[in-house]
Amino acid sequence: MNKNKRETPIYVNLYEQIKKMIQEGKYSENEKLPSKRKLAASLKISPLTVDAAYQQLIAEGYVYSIEKSGYYVAKQVEVLENTTKQKYKIEYENQIETIDYKFAFRTNVVDTSLFPNATWAKLSREVLSENHHEMLNITNPKGMEPLRKEIAKYLELYRGMKVHEEQIIIGSGTTSLISILIEIFGRDKHYAIEDPGYSKIYHLYKGNDVKLSLINVDDNGLSLEHLINAQANIVHITPSHQFPTGIVMPIQRRNELLNWAIASTDRYIIEDDYDSEFRFQGKPIPALQGLDNHQKVIYMNTFTKTLAPSFRMSYMVLPLKLLTKYKEISAHHSCTVPNFEQYIMYKFMNGGYFERHINRMKNQYRQKLDIILKMIQKYPNIEIKGHETGLHFLLVIDTGASEQTIIQKAKKQRIEISGLSSYYKIQGHKNSKPTLVIGYSGIKTEEIETYMNALINIIS
Repeated sequence: MNKNKRETPIYVNLYEQIKKMIQEGKYSENEKLPSKRKLAASLKISPLTVDAAYQQLIAEGYVYSIEKSGYYVAKQVEVLENTTKQKYKIEYENQIETIDYKFAFRTNVVDTSLFPNATWAKLSREVLSENHHEMLNITNPKGMEPLRKEIAKYLELYRGMKVHEEQIIIGSGTTSLISILIEIFGRDKHYAIEDPGYSKIYHLYKGNDVKLSLINVDDNGLSLEHLINAQANIVHITPSHQFPTGIVMPIQRRNELLNWAIASTDRYIIEDDYDSEFRFQGKPIPALQGLDNHQKVIYMNTFTKTLAPSFRMSYMVLPLKLLTKYKEISAHHSCTVPNFEQYIMYKFMNGGYFERHINRMKNQYRQKLDIILKMIQKYPNIEIKGHETGLHFLLVIDTGASEQTIIQKAKKQRIEISGLSSYYKIQGHKNSKPTLVIGYSGIKTEEIETYMNALINIIS
């Protein structure tokens, strides 16, 4: 016998045996069980062992005791049999087609070789050494105050926004922030989003079971006429770089949208500023929130594009008039971003590393874009649009082939691309010419030419 093997306690064996007898009907309901003393003497074990077995049976509901009387079998309830005798099995289905793409032009990735690993590791060690107590404790539902102050300074310096740190709420991605907004506004409100638009945003609102309208996009961004006709209360837009068309909303349309919101007390604009840091021509486009003097714009941004997709940290700026409502619901909320990551991000911004990191990324992405523009110039049948800002652009192709034909042809060559038509939720939309949505941020600079040549060979 293996002496290291732990033997099962005697009381457990006794408990299992009595339970089995009850389940098999050898003891009837309310039938009295042997006393502790008699059972102990019969089995030549301690009465304490018998008592331990009975106590476990009582705890699980198989037995009940009556003081000075003894132990009895409790009422038994049998689980109904499955009369259909249907057999179930787990089936593993791969819902997404798995293709080993050689060239991927995705919009949801960044160049991970640009991540500041050494700096991040240094700051991580500092947090573990200097802030380990604060890191392990709970924090304000809005997020760490020092980080919110840094975000407020950044927004004033780079986005022309004057906000107080109390207006800033930090959350783990857009999902948590939109859920908070819907809780503030209510599910009885009528929401609207752009069409075409980011599919995740569409599914977030639909998943929250709210009334949702899709508003078409024209050459100046979201159509005000269609928004008015939809009679929505809250609209979610990407004015600085509309996704996926890349349209930059002009000041006239921005002011029209502000006037739309001001005209009614229950109208608000959610400004999704997801990649405005990357503007390659001229000054950054001022945020819509910076034009708002009536507390009608909720500003939202993320660190996903500037750091990495797995870095799930976003933030929003609430109008002052909504802070009271937020305070009412914040009692049952907690910040969804770990303190550890918040402390590192605070040090990253406070130490000037964030600004230098963005400048470095802009330079690298600008180099990539320059290579692409130079290559595209050689092909008069290919037009590039929406590339002045952000990390994706459109390729409009003058060809006899359909958009879907081009995508399927690319897939056979292990090239991953998506068509603009796939971003429309309203069925039946057709582009006048095949249009591809091209993300280039995840491609290394030295590989850009190879990637683009593979794509051009398909579409030229």
